[in-house]
Amino acid sequence: MDVIERRRRFGSYLATLRRSTGKSQRQLAAHLCLLSGIQSLTRNEVSRWERGVRAPGPWLAILSRALSVPLPDLQQAAAYARGEESARPPGMLLTLAELLPTGGPLERSAGHAGRRIGHPDVRLLAGRVHALRLADDVLSGGDLIAPAFRELRRAVDLYRTASFSDETGRGLLVQLGELGQIAGWVASDAGRLDDAEYAYRLGIDAARQAGQHALVGNLAGSLAYQWSNNGRERDAADMAQAAVNEAGPDAPPAARALFLDRVAWTQTRVGEAQAAMRALGEAHDALSSEGGAQAPPWAYWVSRAELEVMDARVFTELHRPLRAVPLLTDVLGRYDTTHARELALYRSWLAVALADANEPERAAAEAQRIIALSGELASDRTAARTRVVLERLQPYAAVPEVRDVLNAHGHLLLH
Repeated sequence: MDVIERRRRFGSYLATLRRSTGKSQRQLAAHLCLLSGIQSLTRNEVSRWERGVRAPGPWLAILSRALSVPLPDLQQAAAYARGEESARPPGMLLTLAELLPTGGPLERSAGHAGRRIGHPDVRLLAGRVHALRLADDVLSGGDLIAPAFRELRRAVDLYRTASFSDETGRGLLVQLGELGQIAGWVASDAGRLDDAEYAYRLGIDAARQAGQHALVGNLAGSLAYQWSNNGRERDAADMAQAAVNEAGPDAPPAARALFLDRVAWTQTRVGEAQAAMRALGEAHDALSSEGGAQAPPWAYWVSRAELEVMDARVFTELHRPLRAVPLLTDVLGRYDTTHARELALYRSWLAVALADANEPERAAAEAQRIIALSGELASDRTAARTRVVLERLQPYAAVPEVRDVLNAHGHLLLH
């Protein structure tokens, strides 16, 4: 990585730290002036730091106070930006092995006194894992978390205690990895974030032992997605890129497209619009590529329509509603109506984009649809997105259609 890219990443890191304090660039500049007694610092200088055009240099000590970050962390980050090879700032580790060290519950019990298992047992487990994936299409996390974690516990116990050949052991590890991913996804949807991270990490350990790099990438990308939506945006962006690197260029096209979509989302969450747009394009190119390995079972749902949904979500997050609204309208017009949670989530992005486009009446109509769809769903994600939509509608409270929605459902903002 060249120095220009390192400086850009350091600037992005500073921008993420600033946003976490709730300050604008202008407010941070004013705060730095107050702390230092120097009145010459302006918003433009902060902007130059965050774009990687200029280094903060002598301001690092004051920045550490203003951003509530230990000075050694900022100094390490600045050394990285200067090109010092041994320096790695927080949140910018380069490989999954560094981001997620191995070690955990997949240690075999002494003696392996359990029953002997073979390929038929692995196939049965694979069928149950895929059944959970299909159930996740139509059920919410709160409905599936108990059976998903029950399967995960049983599979871990089977691996630790049963006796089997090396080949059967590898197959069992693959299913443990896949089960860790779906259990983590289910737990995240249920709002059980610690349980989700546990499942993802266990799955990563299993997939690594099985030598399944693409599966490791899927698990790590899933965890990155969770982090990106729960306060660890910079870590998430690094994790998503590390997942792409781990899977490598020979990953199945559908898998690579999925991983690049997650890169696009995490880059959006740290405000890197150009990197996000570039990743979206690469995701489409990957899915369109001819040849390559067949899509793994866990990527069965990756399609052109799903990539377009992520395109639209990125456009919405970047406040480009004229690009988001047509895409979402088209995809939702042909989306499977049995997938109620996804419909509610995708309509939430459409509602926000419509509000951004100054179409409050249409946004209010979408809000009504979202609430009707999500009312019976045991999904923390749909509940959170409903609150986002209602909050976005509040500036339009004088519009009758919006007022009706807020009067009827404003209590949801209290949860």
